[in-house]
Amino acid sequence: MSRVPAVFERAHQCGRARAGQVYLRGHEVPTPAFMPVGTYGSVKGMHPDDLASAGARILLANACHLHDRPGEDVVAGLGGVQRLMGWKGPVLTDSGGFQVFSMLHVAKLDEDGVSFRSPIDGRTLRLTPESVVDVQLALNSDVAMVLDHCPPLPAEARLLNQSVARTTRWARRARERHRAACVHGQAQFGIVQGGLDDALRARSAAELTELQFDGYAMGGLSVGEGSEALQAAATRYAPLLPPHKVRYLMGVGRPQDLLAAIAAGFDLFDCVLPTRNGRHGTVFRGHGVVHLRNARFRGALGPLDEQCDCRTCAEWDVGTLAHLIRASEPLGRSLCTLHNLRFLHRLMQRARDAILADALPTLLHEWGLSAPD
Repeated sequence: MSRVPAVFERAHQCGRARAGQVYLRGHEVPTPAFMPVGTYGSVKGMHPDDLASAGARILLANACHLHDRPGEDVVAGLGGVQRLMGWKGPVLTDSGGFQVFSMLHVAKLDEDGVSFRSPIDGRTLRLTPESVVDVQLALNSDVAMVLDHCPPLPAEARLLNQSVARTTRWARRARERHRAACVHGQAQFGIVQGGLDDALRARSAAELTELQFDGYAMGGLSVGEGSEALQAAATRYAPLLPPHKVRYLMGVGRPQDLLAAIAAGFDLFDCVLPTRNGRHGTVFRGHGVVHLRNARFRGALGPLDEQCDCRTCAEWDVGTLAHLIRASEPLGRSLCTLHNLRFLHRLMQRARDAILADALPTLLHEWGLSAPD
C-alpha cells in the first residue's frame, strides 16, 4: 500500500484566516478544528459518543505516555490507538517533546535523544527521533508528530539556538525513518521551534519545510509567555508555514487565543485546559469563565449557559452542577467537561462560518480582538 499523506484543501480565506478541510485516511476534518486531549487513550470521563456530539472530529493522544503505559505493543495488539479509544475518527499522536520540557528536572537530554523517569513507576525511559516514529507506527495513529526539543520560555539565546538546531537534526532523522518504514498512510508533521525569536522561528520553519512534511506545527508557545505575547507570536509565525499544508498551533485552548490564532492563519489546535478546568468546575460562559465552587451557584436554577446547546446545559441546573463539583462526583466533572468542549467546538464552527461569509472581523470584535494587518 502506498503512503498517503494528509491533504489540506482551503475552501475560503478571510484576511489570513482559512476555512478548509484536512483529509486523513478517508476522514474529513473541517477546519479550523480543536482536538480534545486523551493523553493515555481516553479524554477523562468522556464517552466517545459524547465527544462526537460535542463536535469533535479528531482527537489527540500522547505517544510518549502510551509507550510508558500500556506500551505500544499492547495498543497494537488491541487494534491500534483508535480501537483503544473507541473512536471512529482520526487520531493525532504527540511525540513527547513537550513532556521533555515539563520534566526537565528528571530528564537528561543529549544529541541522540532524551532519557527520563517514568511518572508511573520511576523506571528509565528513552526516546529518540527514530524510536518515537516506531512507537507511533505501532500505535497506528493517523498523524504522527516528530520528537522536538521544546525549551522553556523565557530562554537564553544559546538555548534557543541549540533547540532549533537539534529540532532540525531530529526532524531529519525522524523523516528518514518514517519514509523508510511507513506503509499504511500515516501522516507525519514537523514542529517549528525558536521561542519568541523571529529570526530563529523563520530559520526553523525554512529548515523543516525543506524536509517536506505532510503538515507543520508551531511548538514552544503557550508555555508561560502570556496571552498577549502568544497572540502576537501567532500573528508573526503563521505566515512562516507553507500555505498549502495544514498549520497546527500546539497547546492553545483559551477562546480568545484560539480566535487570534485562527485570524493569524492556523487551522488545528489542542489543549488540556478545557477538560482539566472542567473537571475542577471552571467552565466557559459568555466571554469568560465561571467557577462553580463559588457560593453564588449554590441552589441556583437554570442552565449553566443559555446560549449553549450541549446536554449539560439542556438537562441540568447550574446549582446541581455546583453541588456535584463540590462533592467531587465524577458525573459533575464529566458534565462540565462536556460543556467546555462543546463551547470550543461551537466557537470553531462560528469562526469557520464567519470566514466563509467574510465576516470574521465581526466575530473578532465581539471578543475584543482585531484581524491582523
